[in-house]
Amino acid sequence: MDSAVARRAGQLTLLAALAAGYAVAAQEPSQEPLRVAEPARLAARGLLIAIATAGERLVAVGDRGIIVLSDDHGSTWSQAAYVPAQSLLTGVCFLDARHGIAVGHDELILTTEDAGNHWQRAHYAPRAQRPLLDVWCGTDAAAIAVGAYSAYFASADGGASWREVKFAPAPAPPSRARAGGTDAEKPEQGAAGGYHLNRIVGDGTRRLYIAAEAGHLYASDDAGVSWRTLTSPYEGSFFGVLPLADRVLLAFGLRGHLYRSADAGVSWQPIETATVAMLTGATALDARRIAIVGFAGVVLVSRDGGRSFALQQQADRSGLSAAVAVGDDRLAVVGEGGARLITLEPAARGSAAP
Repeated sequence: MDSAVARRAGQLTLLAALAAGYAVAAQEPSQEPLRVAEPARLAARGLLIAIATAGERLVAVGDRGIIVLSDDHGSTWSQAAYVPAQSLLTGVCFLDARHGIAVGHDELILTTEDAGNHWQRAHYAPRAQRPLLDVWCGTDAAAIAVGAYSAYFASADGGASWREVKFAPAPAPPSRARAGGTDAEKPEQGAAGGYHLNRIVGDGTRRLYIAAEAGHLYASDDAGVSWRTLTSPYEGSFFGVLPLADRVLLAFGLRGHLYRSADAGVSWQPIETATVAMLTGATALDARRIAIVGFAGVVLVSRDGGRSFALQQQADRSGLSAAVAVGDDRLAVVGEGGARLITLEPAARGSAAP
């Protein structure tokens, strides 16, 4: 990967601020002066990394502590009234329509009780040099935040308090065969070791998945109490996982690599994407239609449950980092150019019906 591509990768894959060799130690919450996100007239046009739904509301987070809200399915956006942070925010989720959690660099965790208008700081440890990269919100006030060097924090009270947990997944089966891919990486590990945990998602039950660097994929069958390493189809980093119905699972990452499993990650099949752009986010529109977004304005659309995808290249080629479905054929996406709507092209004549 050349230096220019690496810099873009650093932005949208949320690893720009990492540097090898930093020691990671348990820390008390920082006593540094509290800084708040500044009002920005074009807040929704800046770098945004993640997006989530809070009931009917959309909430997107990004650079310099910016959080923006939409109550009209992404047509217009307003900035959150109060965010006590200026760190890059990298993940957001909601436990219900009002209670949410956002995470970011400086080992930052924020919570909200009013659907994202106002936020409180629940955890902050900038000296750890260990950004958090994603967060999962479950049922019964459970939440998990993950990040660099296998950072893993769990909450049982909706994010009000957090405990750090050692991430120690059971190893993969001995026959850890790769289904393809040659973009092998030397893992970037700090003094405390551990792979970067890039994305954590759930399938609506107690099963969770984590996509990580250097071809690592993990699964939990008990809402994060224990983890196991999945047999991986690829040696390059994964930046997303999308669970679908009937144990179907998609995993995607570097250089347009996309894989589908029909057995919850036991075995994998490579899917042609017609792109070498990094794939960073995904959403299901319904049982058969799926959209995956990535660098260079890439939007991949499946109408057959993820068995095949068609490339719908965006003309501006602006990098996209995440997406949510906001209608039968519309996506709300975030990335380098902020938040916007994308209307999917109709199915080509003779293709599978949605």
